[in-house]
Amino acid sequence: MNSMLSSVAALSLGCAFLFAADTPAAPKAAAPKAEAKKAPVRFQNDGNPERLKTPLVVKPDENIPYGPHRMQVMYFWRAKSDKPTPLLFFIHGGGWNNGDRSSVNGLLKSCLEAGISVVSVEYRYIKDATADGVVPPVKGPMLDCARALQLVRSKAKEWNLDKTRVVASGGSAGACTSLWLAFHDDLADPQSADPIARESTRLLGAAVSSPQTSLDPKQMREWTPNSGYGAHAFGITGDTAKKISAFQAFFDARERLLPWIKEYSPYELVTKDDPAVGLYFPTVPNIGKEEKDAT
Repeated sequence: MNSMLSSVAALSLGCAFLFAADTPAAPKAAAPKAEAKKAPVRFQNDGNPERLKTPLVVKPDENIPYGPHRMQVMYFWRAKSDKPTPLLFFIHGGGWNNGDRSSVNGLLKSCLEAGISVVSVEYRYIKDATADGVVPPVKGPMLDCARALQLVRSKAKEWNLDKTRVVASGGSAGACTSLWLAFHDDLADPQSADPIARESTRLLGAAVSSPQTSLDPKQMREWTPNSGYGAHAFGITGDTAKKISAFQAFFDARERLLPWIKEYSPYELVTKDDPAVGLYFPTVPNIGKEEKDAT
């Protein structure tokens, strides 16, 4: 419990710092073409009510789909303000295998009271991306979150948001995706006929908890010798009959997977023009030493 409270406190402080910092604004996307105004689509994600074990502490103002899959839904809480508000873009953790929007509970009230609007994103799990034929599977949840971010920016006027002040946050896999967005080149397509695709995916910053900063099995083992995470992100499984673990199979396939590893590991994407980020870990990292949580 104390670790959880510390994590929430650290993320709150990190978000507050990033919103207050004099960080260059995210680039503005090309002006979208005028569209006929449509009534907002509201529905309950088919899969979510059954798995939402923890009730939300504040009822969302909107829940809106950003894609055709039942998991591609985001939930929006509007902060009261006469001026456009900054936004916390929250991505839940769970190894890209589980978890849901309720992970944002610890940050909701403090953000809204501080005048920060909030979005919590649901996304396809690895199994969903695999079923959809996404290769590698981790591309599914990561690009889902990028698309959700673009839709958020497209609604800046309607939702009273300052689209240049968006900070991502989350824990574990959600933290990894947050850092991936923070460090990745802008995924906006200025020439797209889709006005949402023309919106920027760049962030003001990211404040994350227990992130996977690398998905390179060699690097992970060098940093944390008991690492055993990440194979599922690339569709790698073990062989029980041959007593080969999924991580060992992942390690053995590293050279073949290297282009994907470099594309989806936040560590590989860092450049000097990236925004500020804050990383919280429950223990001090000890390079080359085993960790209790080896993910």
